[in-house]
Amino acid sequence: MDAAERREILSRYIDHSRRFEEVAQRRAGATSGEVIPFGAPLRVEQEPTSRELEVLQLISDGLVNREIGARLFLSEETVKSHVRHLLAKLQARSRAHAVAVGFRRGLIT
Repeated sequence: MDAAERREILSRYIDHSRRFEEVAQRRAGATSGEVIPFGAPLRVEQEPTSRELEVLQLISDGLVNREIGARLFLSEETVKSHVRHLLAKLQARSRAHAVAVGFRRGLIT
């Protein structure tokens, strides 16, 4: 390794070290309970399927997974899978939130 390569490596190391220290200082000044701003909801790229909408309607009627499965002739695991997909597609945090989003978007009545 020649001197030019060593200088280049050392220069990169010093630059990375400086940036690391800057970030560490900024983080040290931040409070641990810092609130992260909630941005606007992301645009949903994929709409729920008709089966997922059926599951959402039954959730809004107050049925649990076992009851939804019996009503739609699905296993409880399949219903759980539909619920997971619904939560992701509607960007909902819970079943209740999914129902609220479904009502707001006119997906269920």
